[in-house]
Amino acid sequence: MRKFAFVFAAIAAWMTLSSFTIHLMGDSTMAEKDIAKAGAERGWGMMFPNFLDNEVTVINYAKNGRSTKSFIDSGLWDEVYAAVKPGDYVFIQFGHNDAKADDPDRYAPAYGAYQDNLRMFVDKVREKGGTPVLLTPVARRWFKQATLDRYCHTEYPAAMEAVASEKGVTLLDITTPTLDWIEGLGDGDSRAHFMISTGKDDNTHTVASGARKVAEIVCGCIREQLPEIATHLVYYDIVVSADGHGDYLTVQEAVNAIPDYSHAEITKVLIRKGIYKEQVSIPHTKFRVHFKGEDAENTVITFDKYAKQLWPGRDFEVGTSGSASIYIHASYITFEDITFENSSGEGREIGQAVAVFTDGDFLFFKGCRFLGNQDTLYTYGRYGKFGGIKRNYFLDCYIEGTTDFIFGTSIAYFEGCTIHSKKNSYVTAASTIEGQKYGYVFKNCRLTADKGIDKVYLGRPWGAYAKTVFIDCELGAHIVPEGWHDWDKEGKPDTKTNSYYAEYGNHGPGASGPRVSWSHALSAAQAEEYSFDKVMYQEQDGIKWNPYDNR
Repeated sequence: MRKFAFVFAAIAAWMTLSSFTIHLMGDSTMAEKDIAKAGAERGWGMMFPNFLDNEVTVINYAKNGRSTKSFIDSGLWDEVYAAVKPGDYVFIQFGHNDAKADDPDRYAPAYGAYQDNLRMFVDKVREKGGTPVLLTPVARRWFKQATLDRYCHTEYPAAMEAVASEKGVTLLDITTPTLDWIEGLGDGDSRAHFMISTGKDDNTHTVASGARKVAEIVCGCIREQLPEIATHLVYYDIVVSADGHGDYLTVQEAVNAIPDYSHAEITKVLIRKGIYKEQVSIPHTKFRVHFKGEDAENTVITFDKYAKQLWPGRDFEVGTSGSASIYIHASYITFEDITFENSSGEGREIGQAVAVFTDGDFLFFKGCRFLGNQDTLYTYGRYGKFGGIKRNYFLDCYIEGTTDFIFGTSIAYFEGCTIHSKKNSYVTAASTIEGQKYGYVFKNCRLTADKGIDKVYLGRPWGAYAKTVFIDCELGAHIVPEGWHDWDKEGKPDTKTNSYYAEYGNHGPGASGPRVSWSHALSAAQAEEYSFDKVMYQEQDGIKWNPYDNR
């Protein structure tokens, strides 16, 4: 028992050390901004969490106009002190406002009250079992006759350094590298990163690009001086945040900023939690991109176009293909932990309404959600009709809809997915290209339905040569015994002869037959031909696709 108690204690200690909070104390250069009021202004503390993994929580107490003195007098210090727990870090960055000698509410002389306040912060944080870290202030963009004023913070950085030395505290020198950055850009180019670029006479506060750069500088110092935090650093080339905590407010803005024709590098894009109501289009020039949502449930790209809707100012309908919330024309694109939704609703006046339209090759969706009604997921793959290959991989995804809600011509592999029917209708409507060996493959998926839904077909052939296979899937009681529908209609070649529908190893109440006579029951050997590698490998290009290094 003593041995187990030791092990449990060790695990508890490890958990405590592996997850912790960083409390930020500072002024406007670090602070949160209400973007409705602040416009383009951003504090670097808004960007800082983008560079840390999920084991680290960041709480930003910084406020505009605060000095060490006014931070204490306003009660903010009391909030920080009450919140600090053993193992936490407190980043302390002041100096801009302490130097304002004409303001008695904020002034704290560098070698007087400023140092005394810093000493108090350090001692009290340690008293709570936390680790204080001192950061010298962010440089001002003060140019005089094309020369940067490198003494813009007078004695305050040196005064802080003296306290750090006296107290044995880690000092992150942010002043020097931010001065070097501004000086390296020069008076002209550095303007773009500060509020002066918006027409304001403001060379102190940064816009999003400047705040990101300062956060990167802070992380560079952490990497060199705080290895226990450095292990939690992450990096994204672009961050989208609807509330201003990223480089862009919309997904489309981020797409536009992705380099064209990036043949070697994968651009990493983080999409923060939020509802992004916008129609997104990823052109074919923006390949090799990894879009990572912060949280699939709460990172939502949604739009409400639908097939029956008229184009603005025109007298014709949008149509199925014009209704998508997101168009993916590029190849080698990964989406992870994102919800895609068409929110237009359902009914005759709506018709088809696509959430995702895929027209690229090597598209990988991991842990994503696809929400809609009729025609939710359109694996378009149009250029496949002219010989091109379009391959899509859906891993651990949730896909819902009413009628034909997974449809199209692309080769698509669904693994570990939940496929949810909201209406008595059809799950799939493949239109596989004639002569193509594979169409849709569902492996280890779970088919579910809304309450009361009891007559759903696994699929019907939109195109006469449709191919759809279910292997080792759990089929709910809503799946009809016959399994498949022939969708036989005038002008379409004999679907019973030309389409290929098959199953192997399925279980659950919907797996029992009898199935229609023109579907197939695979043997074990035949089922092995539907592995991921075999389905995705095409002799005409000879590419062995690794979706986890999707380049």
